Amino acid sequence: VEEVLEQADYLYGSGETEKLYRLLVQHKNSDDAELLWRLARASRDLAQLSSTSAEEKRQLAYEALEYAKKALEKNESNFAAHKWYAICLSDVGDFEGIKTKIGNAFVIKEHFQRAVELNPKDATTIHLIGIWCYSFAEMPWYQRKIAATLFATPPTSTFQEHAAHSHSKLFSCLYTADPNFYSKNLLFLGKTYLKLNNKKMALLWLSKAKEYPAHTEEDKQV
Repeated sequence: VEEVLEQADYLYGSGETEKLYRLLVQHKNSDDAELLWRLARASRDLAQLSSTSAEEKRQLAYEALEYAKKALEKNESNFAAHKWYAICLSDVGDFEGIKTKIGNAFVIKEHFQRAVELNPKDATTIHLIGIWCYSFAEMPWYQRKIAATLFATPPTSTFQEHAAHSHSKLFSCLYTADPNFYSKNLLFLGKTYLKLNNKKMALLWLSKAKEYPAHTEEDKQV
């Protein structure tokens, strides 16, 4: 297992998405949570490639969720298993409609929070909690009506919070995450400053996002 993990981390660091998936999918029946959450991540990364067809994207999204779920079952104390379960659950929501996506939102947040409890230094998870706050602050009125229907008493006070408060909360998450660790973090810091009507600081962070070295397709999109 250690050898496979070492090889997998090397391929991930090298951006060899397809090779990484082919390596890890051979171990899909493993009982090792470390292998399984990496397989969930690799499946998701493969789904994100522009060369992957729409049908393959859907299939990979559901596969990734199954691998992440299995990783959690094998080791509930693995922070990465919680993180990737939440990410993959969010991805599947894109295929199942807005009611499912909103219904899953609080489960997703719980797993992100559990991941942070298990590893408070993981910048990616802190960033993702920030994005969660942003998505609720930006929720259109018709989605809020769906949410109100689904939750007579919403599980958190998010639906009652003023947008500016949510954006302030987002800012603290993004900044705590180590602002320069990820191109999308820089982008959302800029967008958050725009929402807080601070164009000078928005320009600073958006410029950093623009100048960030583009290693992945997502970096280029940012």
